[in-house]
Amino acid sequence: MQSWLDENLAELITKHGVPAASVAVLADGEVSTAAAGILNLNTGVEATTDSVFQIGSITKLWTTTLIMQLVAEGLIDLDRPVREYLPEFKLADETAAAAITPRQLLTHTSGFSGDAFTPTSRGDDAVELFVRDVLPGLPQEVPPGAGFSYNNSGFVVLGRIAEVLRGKPFHQLIREHIAGPLGIEHVATIADEALLYRAALGHVAPEPGAPVQAAPVWSLVHAMAPAGSLLATSAGDLLAFGRAYLDATLLDRATVDQLWAPQVDVPAIGGFAEQWGLGWMIFDGGRLLGHDGGTVGQSAFFRLVPDKGVAVVLLTNGGSTGALYDELVGHVLRETAGIELPTRPVPPAEPAEIAAELVTGRYTGVLMQSTITVEDGEFWALDEAVSDEARLLMPEPRRTRFVPLDESRLIAAEPERELHEVLAFREPVDGRAAYLFRGGRLTPRSN
Repeated sequence: MQSWLDENLAELITKHGVPAASVAVLADGEVSTAAAGILNLNTGVEATTDSVFQIGSITKLWTTTLIMQLVAEGLIDLDRPVREYLPEFKLADETAAAAITPRQLLTHTSGFSGDAFTPTSRGDDAVELFVRDVLPGLPQEVPPGAGFSYNNSGFVVLGRIAEVLRGKPFHQLIREHIAGPLGIEHVATIADEALLYRAALGHVAPEPGAPVQAAPVWSLVHAMAPAGSLLATSAGDLLAFGRAYLDATLLDRATVDQLWAPQVDVPAIGGFAEQWGLGWMIFDGGRLLGHDGGTVGQSAFFRLVPDKGVAVVLLTNGGSTGALYDELVGHVLRETAGIELPTRPVPPAEPAEIAAELVTGRYTGVLMQSTITVEDGEFWALDEAVSDEARLLMPEPRRTRFVPLDESRLIAAEPERELHEVLAFREPVDGRAAYLFRGGRLTPRSN
């Protein structure tokens, strides 16, 4: 695998417009690593195998680990209300706040608004202030336990539970309970620490189809650290975290198996998990496990195949990262584990039939608002940011044409970064969808 990575990585990132990537693979007991490209197009610094990239929401697996260590010590019961461990836990819906459990937070089934990237502070109190000041204003978008809807805010709550029970800030817990025991050296829990290493900067396109350019900021808000806004590692050190799960060294085997057992099904939108365990994404009927991560212009991919002892890490800093994942990680998994990644959906040669009244309308979350219309028989989505944080990701409104994929899904007529986005419409009431499932989120209809 080492020779294949050495021979192909630079060519693949050029093909997919990715400024830089770092890869690490564990197979047959051997570790292979490779890096190529430019970490920051403004400075020209080249990527090396010890460069750190933000791992984004893969951090959620580190937060899950902290929580399950507390479970193992008898300090948390996943099925007791969150308020037993965090009495100050409040939401706009008091009934929901009183009932939500840690298990629902880990499985993204708590149902409250999950994308409140609201800045609090840049200090050790960032997570505490988020729970105190931001959570009480978050609406309940889906009843607790009713279905999967990806929730960043829920993992901030889990991070705060760990802080309270351990009496230390989240970044310190990461070092003391995970990075330290594993001997991980290239890890940054805050931006200041990233300066100690060759650190990647994210790159974003100012508009669809345009070349990527250096992102205006390095990270998302500090308050979202337990959900994935800050943590950066090298590919090799993230691989060491994966190996700890294969070897059951951070948690015992029974606990690991519990984390990997399916908890909730996920609507099919292509390139996403089929099911969710406790914190973990589940693919290929349970043979393939892991998590993805995305921050401002950085994307990370982390996969394990436990029955083959295989682990794969791909860290990137912009461009067509999903297409790079399909080609590079797809090759690695095929060669090392005999796993074929599913083909991404594409628009059908003959558009399917879908009821316009099912999908048309406005769907509003705390970051984005999507308005689905039909014009001259064509389906269009107008996407608008509704917060300053969202405008970092999408500075201007975006209009996209979709075609019916089946009776409950639309697919983008044209690819963006080589992939066609899929929209799924869920829980129809009187012939109209109650929710838009997009990017893993159930966004409620607002008109």
